[in-house]
Amino acid sequence: MATDPSTHQLRLLLVLAEELHFGRAAKRLFISQPAFSRQIRALEEHLGVPLVDRSTRRVELTAAGQALLTHVRAVVDAADDLRVAAAAATRTPSDRVVLGSYITALPALRILLDDLRARHSGPEVEWRAVDNVEQVTAPLDGELDAVICYGPMPADFATLRLGTEPRFACIPGTHPLAERESVTLADLADLPVIGFSPHVRREYREFWAADPRPDGTPVRYTDHMATTLEDCVSLASLGHGTRFITESTLALMPRPGVRFVPVTDLPPCTAVLAWPAARPVTPAFGSLLRLLRAHARTTDPETLRKSNRRWWNAA
Repeated sequence: MATDPSTHQLRLLLVLAEELHFGRAAKRLFISQPAFSRQIRALEEHLGVPLVDRSTRRVELTAAGQALLTHVRAVVDAADDLRVAAAAATRTPSDRVVLGSYITALPALRILLDDLRARHSGPEVEWRAVDNVEQVTAPLDGELDAVICYGPMPADFATLRLGTEPRFACIPGTHPLAERESVTLADLADLPVIGFSPHVRREYREFWAADPRPDGTPVRYTDHMATTLEDCVSLASLGHGTRFITESTLALMPRPGVRFVPVTDLPPCTAVLAWPAARPVTPAFGSLLRLLRAHARTTDPETLRKSNRRWWNAA
């Protein structure tokens, strides 16, 4: 019995219909070709009909595939409309700020905001967890006023720098490099990088995978995909590759079977508060921005890092 397909699979079919080439379609969506092909086959199984003619060198849609394209586009458009409508229905009142957070650490910042709320010197702040796709889509859709995340962010976002941190490699505990005190990117050349969602922007993926490496070598990605820090560390602990993680999140992610090793030639990352630059700033969010900017002027990155370490050591 056929089951319902996912909108993700339907989006992949639309891209394949435009490219008529599995390799180009997969590259366009930053997904491996085998993983792309598996998703299309799964879609065919869900619908119970063949969608792609694989009998020739050139990829072509079957008659059924062509006939279903209009319906596929309608379903994908309806899913997008639903997300926009849901965002509009949950817009926040003007006296409250909703912040998304991909960074579950940065405790110094959370302490600051809690202190401001306790002293009634800032707006009420609501926190929502987001993954590395939602950190861009949720503010743009109006679900969030802003997001706290690690860059790089798109050019149409305004940002407030919160701090800079070194990055560490998540290395499976069984790998020989797990016993090292530090590693270089060259040392990690044979370890594949845990894959990213096809909806993650190219510049973000390349920064967080260090792709290409300093010698120009492209990174090899696994078919396993991760959109959260939890996913990254869990997959690394199972031996499915490596990802880079920040210093302030190390204490949150202890796992048997994984080591966090400093990477000596990996550029640091920057934590930011980011929001759509074209959107008018609400009074509540403007008040929060002024407070955070004042705090940023008096708190250097090393002080923030030391505060983070003290918080976790005391926790």
